[in-house]
Amino acid sequence: MSSFYSKVTESSGSMRLVTRALLLLVAVSLIFILLLGRCGLRLDEDLGSTSSGNSDFQYRLSQQSPESYYLDLLHRREEEHRLEIKNLKDEITSLKKKVTDLQKPFVDPVSIPIVEPPSRSSDSDYPGVTECSDYLKKQVQSAEIRHGVQLNNEYEVVPFTHFTFGRVYPVTLGLGKRVVEKPIGYKRKDLLEVFVRALDLINRDKKGKQRYTVDDFAEGLFRNEPTTGTQYELYFKEKNISRSYHRVILARPFGPVQTLVNEKVRTTKELINVILPLSGRIDAFRTFMDRFAKVAIKHDRKVFLTVVYFGEEGLHDVRVILTKVSRETKFRNVKLLTLNETFSRGKGLQVGVQHWPKGDVLLFLCDVDIVFTNRFLERCRLNASPGKRVYYPIVFSLYNPSLVYSLQGKETPAEADQLTISRDSGFWRDFGYGMTCQYRSDFLSLKGFDEDIVGWGGEDVMLYRKYVRSNIVVVRATDPGIFHSWHEKLCDPDLSVDQYRACLRSRALGEASHAQLGLLAFGDELRKHQKNLAAMNSPMTNVNVVNVIERPQHA
Repeated sequence: MSSFYSKVTESSGSMRLVTRALLLLVAVSLIFILLLGRCGLRLDEDLGSTSSGNSDFQYRLSQQSPESYYLDLLHRREEEHRLEIKNLKDEITSLKKKVTDLQKPFVDPVSIPIVEPPSRSSDSDYPGVTECSDYLKKQVQSAEIRHGVQLNNEYEVVPFTHFTFGRVYPVTLGLGKRVVEKPIGYKRKDLLEVFVRALDLINRDKKGKQRYTVDDFAEGLFRNEPTTGTQYELYFKEKNISRSYHRVILARPFGPVQTLVNEKVRTTKELINVILPLSGRIDAFRTFMDRFAKVAIKHDRKVFLTVVYFGEEGLHDVRVILTKVSRETKFRNVKLLTLNETFSRGKGLQVGVQHWPKGDVLLFLCDVDIVFTNRFLERCRLNASPGKRVYYPIVFSLYNPSLVYSLQGKETPAEADQLTISRDSGFWRDFGYGMTCQYRSDFLSLKGFDEDIVGWGGEDVMLYRKYVRSNIVVVRATDPGIFHSWHEKLCDPDLSVDQYRACLRSRALGEASHAQLGLLAFGDELRKHQKNLAAMNSPMTNVNVVNVIERPQHA
């Protein structure tokens, strides 16, 4: 019985061992299955995120064992990380290079134009970046503002113009003769660029500190030195420190001279249609035709004269004058158009332009008081181009000869001898836009003058503004070959207020220079002073003066 019991005990112990072994085997199997499931899930997710172009790679991996399958994926991900690190290092290197370039001395690339022509005969006409950079450095180094330059006289000094953020006080008065003005156009763009550059410069090292703003700008100076470029001085008020400033000196150096156009221009066959609106003033027209015959007909010949006459009074005299000149010079390029209505310069010029049946032609819109030379007619042809350029010469306006020469103690010379350019004989009429050379096609494309303007002035300014606002280049320049003769000007009281004011202003400016009008205004004082000098220089007066002076000394 005891032996039986011992056998049973031994068999139960064996069963326990077997059971434990089986349980251990099941647990290990479950753990291995779970691990395989998780690895397989991650692997499926990783493979699912790849593109369809890697199907061969997926198929190859699916044929491998799970362990090698997982190792290949790890190697692939490691390679991707290596490439990403390389790209980041390259980006860091590029950023470091940009920072290094920004720390170098500033050279504005906009100021270095690089022109690459299709074909060129000389490299000097189109310098490269290196040559331009060297040239700009040379310009900056030679600027007078960096170091003093000895000048010969006071006329060589280039003055500065004072400016604030919203005002400019020009030393050279422009068209409006304004002594203070708002910066507009190119001048505004120039000063704004300089202002932004100066603020960026002084705020560069202000990390964590209070930065300069527009309100801190006090004032500045600028000037254009013809040989080196434009120079600027800007002053900013220091923060929380009275009477302390931060000064910035900048320069916009001129670049090397570059060729834009190199071509031949011929003017031998270019006909000019001179259009002259007229009403009355027969004597002035007779003088105009004498000049026209001597200059345009005798020496030039490539001209056509269109006279647009308003009204009936004086029309017969105009016909007679034109017929006489045409017969004497055998000149047939003359046309007379008549309008029986109130004089309007704009309407007359508009009619003269429209009554041209031969297509496009170069126009010279003229007045009866204008004197011009052969050289002016050539400049008219050179400076006007259809669809590209119009010429608006600045006419030299002559003063009243009876005032000019009498104040100088001279007799009034002949009219031909009065055509001299000096500060005592006249002035550049920079506010006048009536004389112009332009092609008929350009005139018609801009619809010409405003025919609603009646009387004197206004129509020429409106046409000029049309050209300024178009893409056509306006050539505005002083011309020593065209003069405006003085004539008595009476302002029509029926004009509008603006027209009447402009007429009076033109009348005042055309009489004499400022100094001559001053002598005329203070003529009584001048004559009184001359009498006193004459009395003191007489022999009897000299004796009396000496006695008066000597008596106190002997006393």
